[in-house]
Amino acid sequence: MAQNNILIRTERIDDGRGVSRLAALDSAPEPRSPLLLAEVDGTVRAALSLADGGAIADPFHPSAPLVDLLRVRAAQAHGRGPGRRAADRLRLWEQLWARARPGHLA
Repeated sequence: MAQNNILIRTERIDDGRGVSRLAALDSAPEPRSPLLLAEVDGTVRAALSLADGGAIADPFHPSAPLVDLLRVRAAQAHGRGPGRRAADRLRLWEQLWARARPGHLA
């Protein structure tokens, strides 16, 4: 049985191509930013808009559970579930990491 590495994260500046590809696969418009993304083994497979809850996913891979994970994570980040303080720390860390990347223009 193959194991997949799943990463749930906020979108970054360089995610545009992956989100556009995903929207094209799903035959749907790109969701409004800010987004939460689900990566499987380094490939974006699902995206959820934190602005309006719209979601897109790769129809060629099992993605309903990924969208569910994104919705749970979004609820946590908005204080509607357990882990609110952890979500705040994660968001801060992601912002700091994005600024620390070489070539990042802040």
